[in-house]
Amino acid sequence: VQLQASGGGLVQAGGSLRLSCAASGRTFSSYAMGWFRQAPGKEREFVAAITWGGGSTRYADSVKGRFIISRGNTKNTAYLQMNSLKPEDTAVYYCAARTSRNVVTTSAGYDYWGQGTQVTVSS
Repeated sequence: VQLQASGGGLVQAGGSLRLSCAASGRTFSSYAMGWFRQAPGKEREFVAAITWGGGSTRYADSVKGRFIISRGNTKNTAYLQMNSLKPEDTAVYYCAARTSRNVVTTSAGYDYWGQGTQVTVSS
């Protein structure tokens, strides 16, 4: 499975961005997808995840109420709508997929990773 993340960019505080993650190649019958981020000098951290069917989601406390994760109709695409962005949201954002329907919040639980897309929020 190959994951391609896109949609990053530079935005002012309070603005919005929408990240996309498209899966291609060998596809499994079902897999959950997630987003992680890594700021300079910090460890990679969980942001959000969604089950195969999209019926269950998980969010980090730091983004709850501001970010929304969703899946496309064909299930091979995941989105992260980011609203009310803050300077502390600045990071490289990675999408990930795991060969299981349910979600987990640890990076070790994901089998495939995209290349990352830079999000920069200016104050």
